[in-house]
Amino acid sequence: MIRAVIFDFDGVIANSEPLHFAAFRDILEQQAITFSEPQYYASYLGYDDAGVFRAVADDRHVTWDAEAIAVLVERKAERLAAIEHEHSMLFPGAVAAIERLAAVFPLAIASGALKAEILRVLKSNQLTRHFRAIVAAEDTPASKPAPDPYLQAVAWLSAAIGEPLAGAECVAVEDSRWGLESARAAGLHTIGITHSYPASSLAAADLVIADLDALTPATVRTFELD
Repeated sequence: MIRAVIFDFDGVIANSEPLHFAAFRDILEQQAITFSEPQYYASYLGYDDAGVFRAVADDRHVTWDAEAIAVLVERKAERLAAIEHEHSMLFPGAVAAIERLAAVFPLAIASGALKAEILRVLKSNQLTRHFRAIVAAEDTPASKPAPDPYLQAVAWLSAAIGEPLAGAECVAVEDSRWGLESARAAGLHTIGITHSYPASSLAAADLVIADLDALTPATVRTFELD
């Protein structure tokens, strides 16, 4: 039986990946590093902020210690907040999808975004109350594609509803192969949404949908037939 739904945030609820790219690009330009949008989507989208900077450093043979990366993460967060003031953040259908699922299932978020960024968007759209648990970049020792974010989300949801909850009783909604790998490793069923990548890139998902209008309680319950 499916008892809960866990959303990724960037690329599923928030149409923020282009904004994250722009913030990374601007900060990396200050470091004399050219960073293109195709590079971001091909190689870095699945990481949290610190992971992106570590991966860029490895790929460009740059030496940044933990302190330097922490500074870059802080600057990127500040830049993203500034960019957000000029752009709408939610995908079409996000509010309706969250509201109809929340009426049936407890919901959580498992994301590589910073918690302040997630809460800022949820609060500005009156969505915070629908989520019983929010796992952000700073809440787990390892980020996606490791299973840690989803394992933590299942644990916190269990505490929130006051009952044990297994990964197999949950459905994850993801937009990338990194996120799908994370959710599957934690034992969840998976729905891939083609916001960021074509369906062919989401082959690891149990089910692929084109947009949030297709995300309904009936869609989620198809896994109960497995």
